[in-house]
Amino acid sequence: MYWSKYFIPTLKEVPTGTEAVSHQLSLRAGLVSMLTSGVYSYLPLGYKVLARVESIIREEMNAIGCHELLMPALHPIDIWKKTGRDVTLKEVMITFENKKGQRMCLGPTHEEIITDLARQFIKSYRQLPVTLYQIQTKFRDEIRTRFGIVRACEFIMKDAYSFDRDVEGLQKNYDLQLQAYTKIFKRCGLDVIVVAADSGAMGGSVSHEFLVAAPIGEDAVWVNKNDGKTIKDEEGKAPKGDQWERKVAIELGHVFQLGTKYSESLGALFLDEKGEQKPMIMGCYGIGVSRLIAAIIEVNNDAGGIMWPKEVAPFDVEILPVQATDEVAMNLAKHYDQELTASGLDVLLDDRDESAGRKFNDADLIGIPLRIIIGKRALANNQVEIKIRRTGQVIIVDKDKAKEEILKLWQA
Repeated sequence: MYWSKYFIPTLKEVPTGTEAVSHQLSLRAGLVSMLTSGVYSYLPLGYKVLARVESIIREEMNAIGCHELLMPALHPIDIWKKTGRDVTLKEVMITFENKKGQRMCLGPTHEEIITDLARQFIKSYRQLPVTLYQIQTKFRDEIRTRFGIVRACEFIMKDAYSFDRDVEGLQKNYDLQLQAYTKIFKRCGLDVIVVAADSGAMGGSVSHEFLVAAPIGEDAVWVNKNDGKTIKDEEGKAPKGDQWERKVAIELGHVFQLGTKYSESLGALFLDEKGEQKPMIMGCYGIGVSRLIAAIIEVNNDAGGIMWPKEVAPFDVEILPVQATDEVAMNLAKHYDQELTASGLDVLLDDRDESAGRKFNDADLIGIPLRIIIGKRALANNQVEIKIRRTGQVIIVDKDKAKEEILKLWQA
């Protein structure tokens, strides 16, 4: 992909009214654009990151036997009344009356909807267990939007729901989700903290949060430096002993053992081996997908900009000919583009006729993991530079061995 033919509206200055580094960099790097407070467009570069994060999530969900579906964002309020959550979530629900006079809402979450779906189609123990998931937009009328896409009114979530015949089956599915979540966050370049949590308005008996330490964190945990044990900081009181370290963190995911809270309210019953009707045992498992992107930026940046982990980067390699008017340099850049693309890498070629400073600053800002720099001085010695964005290390190689070196670095 040629930069001049792509849409990357980078900004030199920090946008006013932005506090979080992730918010500043996502706007400056041309990942997102704000329509109004708490509502954002994903621009092409940001949408590529989003697609890569979603791909990781799908791979790990599918690997443990989950099945993807897509549920509507438009819900009749009547179904929410059956669980009483039309009242408990009233403050964040976006509700309205349609032209037929029916009360509706934009879905803030989907427990009621998936349970009604299961009620219609699951009738026997032979159909259990089953776990369904979606990646979809949620809507919440947040009074205080913060930090860009971290706390927004419209956001993307992965939500999964398991249905089992007994508590043992639920525990098995719950453990699978815990393992999958750890893999997802690791692949996204994040070291997460897992902590037992309060189930809140979601309900159920057991829940765990997945947190990542970050300056803009809205949660706090105590981490034992000796054994890694974690405790949620509910009242600001330190545990006994000097081995505990307090960290502020962003919540990335939350998993719940719901039990029969929703299946009983909505009549999601199945026939067991004896022909007796019983409520399905449920679990639900959420990841804030758009929030995850902000968290990745929060913990992967430097003074120059973003340093993307390679699995979620919008491109794998950037080719930067210092002078776009240099025909020899541009021909070599195009040659590398073709070679690396044919090798399976996603390549961005900065073909703009801009100053070297502008091109280098933009390259640091958008944070592609590997960069080939084609400069006049190095090229005079039949050499090019390869820069590793994360470490800043520059490797000088023969121009005919650049592809080989890039592939070696990518696979390392």
